[in-house]
Amino acid sequence: MNVTEDNASFEIKSGSNLTQITNQLVEMHVLEDSFRFKLLSFMFGKSESLKRGHYQLNKNITPLDLLNMLASGKESLFSMTLIEGQTYDDLIHLIKSNKHIKKTLSNYDASTILKLIHADVSYIEGIFFPDSYYFYKNTSDVDILKNAHNILVNKLSFYWENRSDDLPYDDMYDALIMASIIEKEVLLKEESPMVAGVFVNRLKKGMPLQSDPTVIYGMKDNFNGNLRRKDLRQDSSHNTYTRRGLPPTPIAFPSQSSIEAALNPAITDAYYFVAMGDGRHYFSKTLKEHNWAVRKYQKKR
Repeated sequence: MNVTEDNASFEIKSGSNLTQITNQLVEMHVLEDSFRFKLLSFMFGKSESLKRGHYQLNKNITPLDLLNMLASGKESLFSMTLIEGQTYDDLIHLIKSNKHIKKTLSNYDASTILKLIHADVSYIEGIFFPDSYYFYKNTSDVDILKNAHNILVNKLSFYWENRSDDLPYDDMYDALIMASIIEKEVLLKEESPMVAGVFVNRLKKGMPLQSDPTVIYGMKDNFNGNLRRKDLRQDSSHNTYTRRGLPPTPIAFPSQSSIEAALNPAITDAYYFVAMGDGRHYFSKTLKEHNWAVRKYQKKR
């Protein structure tokens, strides 16, 4: 057998018989001739059991290995990775650019997708779980989206059922919104419960969350990488400087650690935090201490 990068990946279409399959492998130069592979198939009683699918061969595969692979239908799995903190637009870009996913939709309008995946929410943002998804060739875009949404719902439901007492959320969706904010605020996952504790404290006190990532999300394409003071004052549906409470939707796909933190926040007397420049945050109880921390860690930069 002669397996190279050019012929290692191939597809057997539905309805192909042994002769068609062996001829295909000969044309691809995987097999030198069809006779010996046919003979091997008859000897092992597998001439009628070769299955359709997309297969990936390694360079050391033997004819018997190949026969067993085709008979067992062990297709190659492809993958797509949705990263924590990404958005719906990022997800759709991943789907569109993955040649192994079957595109069944002419567009990815949010209202259409929400109906197709049977999502019990009004907004598309944040309702898919960031993870690596493995699938067979020609798995549909809708199936990928359904799977990612169902995993998010299952994880969110688990932590909702095991949440701390006295949280300022009306429902699971509020917790999802909070988790998405935590996701965008935190670089070090061990800080997630503490950041959640600060935001929970602020919600309970009726203080604005004042989260920069929510402002950036609300700015959409107007954000150029530099968040200015006037941006913080520019009202939008997601500006948590100009509006109290949670924004109306999540701002990203939250990780499991962010969901857990939102529903089991640290118990803290801190109401403020500021980035220290090394991935960590300084947490403060009072505005006076916070202003000192801002001067120390932000204004010197």
